[in-house]
Amino acid sequence: MPKAMNNSQTTEATPFDDGALYDLFFERFDLGLDFYLGLAKKAGGPVLDVACGTGRIMLPCLKAGVDVEGLDLFPAMLRRLRDKASALGFKPQLYEANMANFRLPRRYALIMIPFNAFVHNLTTEDQLATLQACRDHLQPGGLLAFDTYFPGPAWTAAPSGRRELEVEMPHPQTGLPMRMWDTRTFDRVNQLQYSYNEIEMLDAEGKVVESYPSKTTVRWIYKAEMELLLRAAGFARWQILGGFDGRPLLHETDALIVQAWTAPGGKDKPQG
Repeated sequence: MPKAMNNSQTTEATPFDDGALYDLFFERFDLGLDFYLGLAKKAGGPVLDVACGTGRIMLPCLKAGVDVEGLDLFPAMLRRLRDKASALGFKPQLYEANMANFRLPRRYALIMIPFNAFVHNLTTEDQLATLQACRDHLQPGGLLAFDTYFPGPAWTAAPSGRRELEVEMPHPQTGLPMRMWDTRTFDRVNQLQYSYNEIEMLDAEGKVVESYPSKTTVRWIYKAEMELLLRAAGFARWQILGGFDGRPLLHETDALIVQAWTAPGGKDKPQG
């Protein structure tokens, strides 16, 4: 479940309206942590965590001494992050903003968009605006890094409308079961996935005693499409990987990891 949305505001509940509830499932989730933490340590300048959420990546960066700031659309996520950072003795600079139109006072050596958050850009216009906003906030030679998934048949051809159990795990305080369900429907022409999410809290007998429904929408992106977006956004060069280990994207089961750089002299001329 990604951490930030940048589609239009909605009155429907999202998974990002309650930072504490979100953390029950994702606070200890380590997807991409070593990758982004490694980039942040080597950045040689300030870092911006876009869609920072409750700090899954940002807090380890702070602990490592990285000059890192955070941006997220959801105030509940930022409140949770601020409280957690304060408990550790940090007071990070946090911005409540949309990833497609943010304007901040600094330029960064590294901008990262972890945990599949980029796919919450639901139109080509928003995708380009996000990439351009990131490019505009990078130093000459700066790096934008983000991850998403490759839309292979196992994902995009999955049955529509089937309720799937995403994860079941014990509550970190009570030890009682928690479940997360996702019912996905697809608009395959427009590359959109609609998710109806349900978080359930169970008692010792396995009865559901609390339920938290929410909805999200994401848009998947193909490799060649991503390359065109990066070119149109004005990046000087880029590479698309198949995993956090640096392997090339070769298989339909791979991830889609993007690294894109601005030109060292500050005048971007896309090279691909």
